[in-house]
Amino acid sequence: MLNIHNLSVSFGGEYLFEEISFRLNGGDRAGLIGKNGAGKSTLLKLLTKDMAYDTGTIAIEKDIKIGFLRQDIDFVLGRTVLEEAYQAFEEIKGLELRLDEINHQLVERTDYESEGYNQLIIDLSDVTHHYEILGGYNYQGETEKILQGLGFKREDFNKKTDTFSGGWRMRIELAKLLLQSNDVLLLDEPTNHLDIESIIWLETFLKNYAGAVVIVSHDKMFLDNVTNRTIEISLGRIYDYNKPYSQYLVLRNEMKQQQLSAQKNQEKEIKQSERLIEKFRAKSTKASMAQSLMKKLDKIERIEVDEDDNSVMNLRFPISVTPGKVVTEIEGLSKSYGDKHVLQGIDLLIERDSKTAFVGQNGQGKSTLAKIMVGEIEHEGRLKLGHNVQIGYFAQNQAEYLDGSKTVHDTMLDAANEKNRSKVRDILGSFLFRGEEVDKFVKVLSGGERNRLALAKMLLQPFNVLVMDEPTNHLDIKSKNVLKQALQNFEGTLILVSHDRDFLQGLTNKVYEFKDRKIREYLGDVDYYLEQRKVEDFRAIEKKTQVLKTTEKPKGGQQNFQNQKKIKSLKNKLSSCESNISTLEKEIAAIDHDMLMDYDATIAKANFFEAYQKKKTDLEALMKKWEKLTTDLENES
Repeated sequence: MLNIHNLSVSFGGEYLFEEISFRLNGGDRAGLIGKNGAGKSTLLKLLTKDMAYDTGTIAIEKDIKIGFLRQDIDFVLGRTVLEEAYQAFEEIKGLELRLDEINHQLVERTDYESEGYNQLIIDLSDVTHHYEILGGYNYQGETEKILQGLGFKREDFNKKTDTFSGGWRMRIELAKLLLQSNDVLLLDEPTNHLDIESIIWLETFLKNYAGAVVIVSHDKMFLDNVTNRTIEISLGRIYDYNKPYSQYLVLRNEMKQQQLSAQKNQEKEIKQSERLIEKFRAKSTKASMAQSLMKKLDKIERIEVDEDDNSVMNLRFPISVTPGKVVTEIEGLSKSYGDKHVLQGIDLLIERDSKTAFVGQNGQGKSTLAKIMVGEIEHEGRLKLGHNVQIGYFAQNQAEYLDGSKTVHDTMLDAANEKNRSKVRDILGSFLFRGEEVDKFVKVLSGGERNRLALAKMLLQPFNVLVMDEPTNHLDIKSKNVLKQALQNFEGTLILVSHDRDFLQGLTNKVYEFKDRKIREYLGDVDYYLEQRKVEDFRAIEKKTQVLKTTEKPKGGQQNFQNQKKIKSLKNKLSSCESNISTLEKEIAAIDHDMLMDYDATIAKANFFEAYQKKKTDLEALMKKWEKLTTDLENES
């Protein structure tokens, strides 16, 4: 399928990898692993010709189609989720246009006996046949099936893609790839924005995939469940074995031990030969024997032990000041997006120095509560921060807030103050940004490198409460371990949103499970929580949920077609209304914040009060519209 031979790539005179070779065959599901910055994403870009290489060859069999899930994607604004997903069927959509054109001509023309009319009939038959072969009558159902597998609900299908977060847009892009008839799939961090239910679905899909797959991932369980081959990039070389990740690590360690043992035996033999040479060379009768031993020694091929790249970031979260005993007190907190109630009547008390984990399926409100706690979104109910509380917040998409047009060094300088400006280079060095690397533009950094930079920025601001939402996304396995160690040593209050059991183990002493708009407290670590739930891991909880869903009885009383059509229209209008409400609420909140920080400068803007009042009036009108749409929908359902 795909053959890579003696491939070399260098940046700034230094080789990222040099003369690497491997072959990809149908049925291969290869995990491409290595530390952040080792060249994994670069290798994928070389295979798709997004980048040029220095030397070597990439030979691809004729007519092989390659699909590539990039970390950075661009969307055409204005399309719905379904419309964007249908872009996977470019040829089918082209045939639909051709069929419409032919049928339009057949309706308009009356020269039924002419040669031109007869040709249209032939064209209609040919195009219809081709359309059927390509799956033109099945692609819509297949699209809905894939989207639902990746976590979308039917009511999401007609929403605009620009109303979704970057993570959900990534799911749409993944759906498009899975819908295309690609022979090779290149997936760069496909699980970063998926919940466990969607990861399990993707695992099943990829295990049954007939083509070849190359996956860049730092999710050990995902790699073990999907891959049958591991390719590691380390210090410019590759190690390639037909084993999934965990088995590969064992094998790689065994081979290294064998290399060490063989090297030790060889060194003994060399030293013995050298002693004999020294002994014989002084005697004329033994000089020829000494010469023979020297020639033999020169011909020996010295055994080398594979080097490991053990460079890791140095991370320590300092404490600013000691806060009061109660860090956060929450009473009767609720949050809704239109008719979607995410949290309802939440009571929660977070005490100083506690270590808390938020767990549960995506969409249950974990990230929402984290954002409410740091003051990023509005809510109903009471939330009070304690005395001297200073919060450090790492968002799930923290790296997306970095400005790609700035260098690594400038990004840090902009976030620094007079007290710590002189420490910027030292902090960057501890996060593995050394020498010329600090002059790299953010836009050329890998996902893991951006996350490291985002973590480094956090150290420039004082805090005593640390809220982290899925901080391990994009981080390589060694960096995950360093972050975990730093959090274990953190002497402040920790709130951690994660679905990674390995990462959570030993980090927290309290778990809150988010489910059905409520939270449930478990007074123990993540292992205690799973023991109470009588499951081995988060995946088992998801599978239990899936079984319950499939055994539920279908609802009776199907509405007629016209009624369903009306309900669909109301839902679309309601969704659009909710999106507009959310946008206006954020804009008004931002203005309120500006007035609080600098009232005079804010109101000095031209037509400030007119524009501010208009936003409030528009919001009030939208809320009334939302109420009417909700009532109409309830009456029709």
